[in-house]
Amino acid sequence: MRRREFIKLIGNSALVWPLAARAQTAAPVVGFINSGSSQPQALAVAAYRRGLEETGFIDGKNVLIESRWADGEYDRLPGLIADSIKRNVAVIMAGGPPAAQAARKATSTIPVVFTTGDDPVQAGLVDSINRPAGNLTGVHIFFSELEAKKLGLLLEIVPQATMIAALVNPGYRRADGQAKELTAAAQKFGQQIQIVRAGSEGEIRTAFATMKESKIGGLIVAADPFFNAKRDQIVSLAAQYAIPGVYEQRAFAVAGGLMSYGTNIADGYRQAGIYTGRILKGEKIINLPVLQSTKFEFVINLKVAKSLGITVPTNLLSIADDVIE
Repeated sequence: MRRREFIKLIGNSALVWPLAARAQTAAPVVGFINSGSSQPQALAVAAYRRGLEETGFIDGKNVLIESRWADGEYDRLPGLIADSIKRNVAVIMAGGPPAAQAARKATSTIPVVFTTGDDPVQAGLVDSINRPAGNLTGVHIFFSELEAKKLGLLLEIVPQATMIAALVNPGYRRADGQAKELTAAAQKFGQQIQIVRAGSEGEIRTAFATMKESKIGGLIVAADPFFNAKRDQIVSLAAQYAIPGVYEQRAFAVAGGLMSYGTNIADGYRQAGIYTGRILKGEKIINLPVLQSTKFEFVINLKVAKSLGITVPTNLLSIADDVIE
């Protein structure tokens, strides 16, 4: 290449690149902060992006999504959110109750869209469902209120079980409430239940070994982002010790858990994506009431049932939203 042509090329590049860089920098940044881990939440993230796209925002084109994951280690959330705020984010998307609480404490000015399984008013996230007066709004995804329903489904599939275990994370703010809900539900069913607490990988291993020694006939894994982050470990240990389990998210059943019952996570995240887009377009939080995601799904893994020697009742198969064979 001739020297004159080379200089001309460099000159053109110098003019074009800053313009492209400025265009990219001008795109609003969304700080996506999640209490769990990325891999188990892949479908939820995809649904969130779809919600944004429904409002005209495409990641990498006219909006930038910067994701940060706590991997179930809730003490990391304040630092992750502080780091996100330093990037001058336009909106914070806080996935999971711990992330929502951390975002609430971190800022009173940056708009926050949350997804939470806790009652948003009782948790102090908003003062009103219909007209949130602060900087937070989002989607209430029913999790914690479904533990009794999960127990009922489990007892239909293992009616002979004399003792059921419930795995609860003591680091989750609603752990005591979950334990009380499950204990009360077990009493109504006339079923013995053992609350097993675990807040680390080591404690999860110990918990399963204890369940095996106690001859546990079935397991309920309470709703919690930490357990979602440790999904593969929990499902693997349940298979190793041949303990039938019911979980909150379909991802557990897909990964090898017996069955799951809970709110459709993806639908809740899509709604959160739509709210994020509306805020980016200038809508005020007070005009965005907290939504309630009430689309539930019940998933049964027949392959796992067969490996455990369990015959799934016909009535359960008939009401399942998905049967994995």
